[in-house]
Amino acid sequence: MVKRPLAITITVIAAALTSTAPADAAISCDTATTGGSTFYDGPSASKKYDARFSNSVSIPNLSTHTPQGAGTWYNWDGSGKNLLLVASYRAGADSQIYGIDPSTGSTVGVVAIAESHVGGITVSKGWAFVSGQGNSIRKYKLTELRDALKAAGTPYLAQVGTARDVNGASFIGSYGDSLFAGTFNDTGRGTMYEYKIADDGTLTTVAGAWEVPTKTQGLTVTANHFIYSTSYGRGNRSNLYVVKRGQKDLDAAALSCFRAPSMTEGITEYNGTAYLVYESGSHLYASDPATLNVIPRMHKASISSLTSLVP
Repeated sequence: MVKRPLAITITVIAAALTSTAPADAAISCDTATTGGSTFYDGPSASKKYDARFSNSVSIPNLSTHTPQGAGTWYNWDGSGKNLLLVASYRAGADSQIYGIDPSTGSTVGVVAIAESHVGGITVSKGWAFVSGQGNSIRKYKLTELRDALKAAGTPYLAQVGTARDVNGASFIGSYGDSLFAGTFNDTGRGTMYEYKIADDGTLTTVAGAWEVPTKTQGLTVTANHFIYSTSYGRGNRSNLYVVKRGQKDLDAAALSCFRAPSMTEGITEYNGTAYLVYESGSHLYASDPATLNVIPRMHKASISSLTSLVP
């Protein structure tokens, strides 16, 4: 979840940039549930979700930190091995980045970084980009992150240079040399901008905002689609949106929306599979009876099973 001071700031920014039409007025989400047992804690989210997703890797350090962003790092150590990256926060303490081997489910390393809500993390062109304080994006050299993940314990890794202030960085995704980052808005639609990534990690804004769903928490980008994870509140189901790229106006875009378990966060694509993070397994929420679905693992689904909803 977004911390309230940040959410208030984002709401003000988004209100200035988006239309005054009711939030998601023209979008209908499929809410049909299975009515039966699920592979996760709590009630069924929807038939579409339960038919596509399954359990995947466990997320470490849930007793101390709360997971948020998710990313993918191909060939992270130069030997052809790949990593899922999960960024987690703890108020008043360093945030953490976990490197998880998707083939074994093992955590290969944990790195501490400066405190922030770390709502997004993505890798491109030799850099890891992570949501910083406020509406900013930090960058880390992949060579330095690799060495830190291989080191014993939980080494601290400093960002390179100063954080880049952007319109919003509640969630981050990338595709090729483009980074996408946007705002969380719990009362209306948010906005997202594209930034071109230079070799030195500099981000250059591409003109024109994309409209994104209300309560967007995570994003993964494919050649032809945006897949958004949206949620707010431990007792509310989440939504997943599959949106055909091309139209910046969400009402004009071809899309599909369906329910997911409560408290979705980051989502990333690895080798044709979508991996979805939940914050509900964190120590902040797992023991609370108001938490609808307590999920300590990532869930996975084939990308094609999602994008085929909007061919």
